[in-house]
Amino acid sequence: MEAADLLLALLMLCVATLYASVGHGGASGYIAVMALLGLAPDTIRPVALGLNVIVAGVATAQFAGAGHFRGRLLWPFVLPAIPCAALAGSHPIGDTGFSVITGVVLLLSSARLFWGPGDASPTRAVSIRVAVPVGAVLGLLSGWIGVGGGIFLTPLLLFSGWATVRAAAAVSAPFVLLNSLAGLAGWSLSGSPWPSLWLFVPLAMVVLLGGIVGSWLGSRRLSPPGVRRALALVLLVAGVKLLSGSGLFSWPGAT
Repeated sequence: MEAADLLLALLMLCVATLYASVGHGGASGYIAVMALLGLAPDTIRPVALGLNVIVAGVATAQFAGAGHFRGRLLWPFVLPAIPCAALAGSHPIGDTGFSVITGVVLLLSSARLFWGPGDASPTRAVSIRVAVPVGAVLGLLSGWIGVGGGIFLTPLLLFSGWATVRAAAAVSAPFVLLNSLAGLAGWSLSGSPWPSLWLFVPLAMVVLLGGIVGSWLGSRRLSPPGVRRALALVLLVAGVKLLSGSGLFSWPGAT
């Protein structure tokens, strides 16, 4: 195995473990790693969604098995998200658009991870008027750039007083799983190219292991705050790299 391949596998393992511990599939982290290592956008998007499905599926089972899942928190968000993810996945954006949107998403994800809220008791019921449009927007993002939306859904649930940290994780995991499946379906229907199995299968095995370990720890042992800050720097660097390489911004040394 070449050094670059080993580095990619190790970073993906770390991302999957850390993200799964808070009920996320890890797509924004996978995008960050692949962007930093110079993979093409047409490879990044389907790989990130595919790995998301694996890790979010494991996290869904682990958090539900630990008794944290609340269906009433999931359905108002995921029902509008699924068709939007499929629609966006069937109309992939160009490389420049991908770089700009993904770069912004990674920077926002970095900020969210660094300043993530602590745990608290839920204080109110989910607002349908908020959940439906938010779910639709997250579905569009999922299909366009290859994220599941959990990294935005979780803080919304927490800041709005709708869930505790573990309940939010237990809802975000199936939200990411279903969104990612819809995005992959749209990608397939569009006739867009699929990545090589020689790339995807080893990464799938790596993130499966990370997903099992991370979601078990997160659902039964660990608290999320330290995990969020560990990922913030990687997302920040990758977001800046994508934006600097988009062609819309220029400054000394930008590539």
